[in-house]
Amino acid sequence: MALNARWIPKFTLNDLARAAIGLALVFFFLAHEAEWKEFRFLQQLELWAYDTRLRLFLPKQRDMRVVIVDIDEKSLKAEGRFPWPRVKLATLVKQLFERYQVRVVGFDIAFPEPDTSSGLPIFEMLAERDLKDNAQYLAFLKESRASLDYDRIFADEIAKWPVVLGVSLRGKDDQAGVLPPPVFDTKALGDVFYRHYDATGYSGNIEILQQAATATGHIYPALDIDGLTRRVPMFMRYKEGFYEALSLAVTRTYLSNAPVRLVIDEPRKFAGGLEGWIRSIKVGELQIPLDRAMTAMVPYLDTGGFRYISATDVIRGTLATEELKDKIVLVGTSAAGLVDLRATPVQEDLPGVEAHAALVAGMLDGTIKNRPPEVLGIVVLLICAIGIPLAFALPRLSAVWSTVVVVILLALVVASNLYLWQSKSWVVPIASPLLMLVLLYFLNMVYGFFSEARSRRLITGLFGTYVPKELVAEMSKNPGEYSMKGESREMTVLFSDVRDFTSISEGLSPEGLKDLMNTYLTAMTEKVQEKRGTIDKYIGDAIMAFWGAPLADPAHATHAMETAMAMQKGLRELDAPFAKRGWPALHIGVGLNCGMMSVGDMGSKFRRSYTVMGDSVNLASRLEGLTKEYGVGILVTINIVKAAPDYVYREIDKVRVKGKLEGVAIFEPVGRKGEVGAETLQEMDRFQKAVDAYRAQRWDEAEKLLKNLAYAAPESKLYKLYLQRVAHFRANPPPAGWDGVFVFTTK
Repeated sequence: MALNARWIPKFTLNDLARAAIGLALVFFFLAHEAEWKEFRFLQQLELWAYDTRLRLFLPKQRDMRVVIVDIDEKSLKAEGRFPWPRVKLATLVKQLFERYQVRVVGFDIAFPEPDTSSGLPIFEMLAERDLKDNAQYLAFLKESRASLDYDRIFADEIAKWPVVLGVSLRGKDDQAGVLPPPVFDTKALGDVFYRHYDATGYSGNIEILQQAATATGHIYPALDIDGLTRRVPMFMRYKEGFYEALSLAVTRTYLSNAPVRLVIDEPRKFAGGLEGWIRSIKVGELQIPLDRAMTAMVPYLDTGGFRYISATDVIRGTLATEELKDKIVLVGTSAAGLVDLRATPVQEDLPGVEAHAALVAGMLDGTIKNRPPEVLGIVVLLICAIGIPLAFALPRLSAVWSTVVVVILLALVVASNLYLWQSKSWVVPIASPLLMLVLLYFLNMVYGFFSEARSRRLITGLFGTYVPKELVAEMSKNPGEYSMKGESREMTVLFSDVRDFTSISEGLSPEGLKDLMNTYLTAMTEKVQEKRGTIDKYIGDAIMAFWGAPLADPAHATHAMETAMAMQKGLRELDAPFAKRGWPALHIGVGLNCGMMSVGDMGSKFRRSYTVMGDSVNLASRLEGLTKEYGVGILVTINIVKAAPDYVYREIDKVRVKGKLEGVAIFEPVGRKGEVGAETLQEMDRFQKAVDAYRAQRWDEAEKLLKNLAYAAPESKLYKLYLQRVAHFRANPPPAGWDGVFVFTTK
């Protein structure tokens, strides 16, 4: 027993609490899928999942057997407003069969009222009243009656051919026209309860047309909870009879009036007695699967899946005679004013007739999706088999292993679901299992996050987006020592900016510019964080960073200097990969200053950030802007020179920047002491002598030295700048008491 106990996992109270919450979550989804308690939001998620799979596998090829004769805007313009006189519909039917030799015609239209457009009722009323004694009139009426009875003309025409009429079953109590005999009545189902759609009223066809039709089918589309048409009841009940759908009636007629046989599962017990499920319909050799409510899922095709032909082209015979030979024709409408546009998973305004066309094609091909009784057991078993073990396992797994396990399970669930969708045409619920997996995962991640890492969360939440992860880990050991409240510290701040960024951005696509900036900012940020720097913000192509907060850093100036030099070097390392992608080489200017600054969480009630402010910060920003004036990569103040003495600096100028009253000496770091070559040191010495002569207004001496320097380094903007100043001051001498400070009036 002791040996076996080693293999029994030990759960802490915390683990058990998380497992209990996980089991409650599993039971929630189990209750929904077992139909103990259904939740509308899960039903809607499942409908969206169904739509996604449907669109993912939409057949791209056009079905050549079914054609839609469309009462479209073109037809209305050519033939007049609808409803048309039935003599025109008789012409349509005659053309379809005699000229074009179609196999069967189905009307997605009901004809509940007599056609009086010929005026025959008025003529007959006159014959009974005012003109009853007028023998000539009565003889005319007797001779003309047959040509004016449009209903009889239409009925006689459809009686010659296999024509299926539509009938509208609906929830309103009103009735119009007559119904055909039902396919079967409630007695055929015995005492077993079957789920179905009920109608309390109808709009059928006038008796003369109903008797002439080969068959009749209802045109009611079932609407899901979001108002979309995804299925059509194959049988719909009115009073004691069940009536078949138009698509089923058309298919049976196409198959020479093949008989219908119901495939029924063994009834099962439920609270009120026995409940049955008509699993499918057999029409000849075809098997049409049904869901529990006797509906069939519409196997929509992609846009253009069926050919639409304007009804006026058929009436006028403008089509080639072979174009419709042996086709199944459905007559419907796409005209917006005739109100037969349906919201479907594949199109928001699909003509309703296309749903019937898709069902006819799906019946013939055997591609109708279905949700057989086995699906209920599959999804319940899936939720239990995955959810219960995970509820106990996830609390004991690390974040990495939890992620790996959940991702694998998600992939397996999706793959198996799509396999059943494609190979067996089974619609197995997927939203609940996927959502359960995701929620179990996040439940454990969030619970662990809040219960086991409070200190780390606090520090990471405050500083994780600013400082390197190594510093966050260090700070999390003593979270009480750090906060985001404002304070004054001696720190170093760095500003960098890309030169000629506007022209660079104009030469790239938006996607290319985004990729370039992401690559550049990532590389530069790495340099900052390698030296314990804190990223303050990105300002377009500019970077602002500081050292000395939130962690104190006695060597903040040195670390900042090392970063500035590393950024310039790292930029050149990007040249080769940039060139391969057709991007220009970048050049940046960097400004550094150290001194007293205010640091803390600053901003408004709408947006805040952990940042630095103060005179020293503003001066660093000005120095970055001055780098392009002098043509140097880095400029620092005397404060940096003193605080980071391990570097060799070249004095560039004394300037008075905007917002400052006194002149400031600015320097360019050349390299670490001991690493700068003798030639460079000699050049620096000659430049310093030139600057001294310039400040002493010894223009000839300064000019001679600068020309020699410029000749040796013709690419140097710095030497050219001083030569321009010498020429200017020689022609326009500075005022008495001039101290050599140059004044900049711009930022």
